[in-house]
Amino acid sequence: MAKPLEVDQQWLDQIASQVSGLNYGHVTITVHDGRIVQIDRTERTRYDGSAQKLSSPSDSKPQIKHRENHSTGEALRIVQ
Repeated sequence: MAKPLEVDQQWLDQIASQVSGLNYGHVTITVHDGRIVQIDRTERTRYDGSAQKLSSPSDSKPQIKHRENHSTGEALRIVQ
């Protein structure tokens, strides 16, 4: 049987601050043994089709850069 979730005002404030200002994305709350142990926030940025593209020489190949944050597991890939 699951333990009842213990949520105090400090956690409610933390959750509210993570959700505040989030346009696209999600907030994940991790619970262990009926207690909140972690809050993850992933924010997405959406671009419309009218956004200006970066100008680059027509004869150059696209560059792909990859950066990974091992502590959070997040990855960033930039294609130009």
